[in-house]
Amino acid sequence: MIIGASHFYISEWYVKIVPPIFSHKLELVYLSGFFEILFGFLLLFKRLRFTISWLIILLLIAIYPANIYLAMTGGNALNISPFMAWLRLPFQFFFIFIAYWHSKD
Repeated sequence: MIIGASHFYISEWYVKIVPPIFSHKLELVYLSGFFEILFGFLLLFKRLRFTISWLIILLLIAIYPANIYLAMTGGNALNISPFMAWLRLPFQFFFIFIAYWHSKD
């Protein structure tokens, strides 16, 4: 939820990694931030966990192109090292695993 909230106060940071093929970049950043906050909050309710966990997985897949774009730019989009840019890619799968794990509660 904290990361989702950051989409609203450091949105330009996120806009930099939206791939050029997408238009309305700022709106996409706000939209993804909104869903990160919403899904994070709804995950607190045990009866919703299964559904919300799968929605989080879909969201993580939907935003994966931003991480790929960052890696393909060698980290230049965020002024980070190529190593750090590429390191972000497998973390997305870790987050997907965590969401899947929560669907089992």
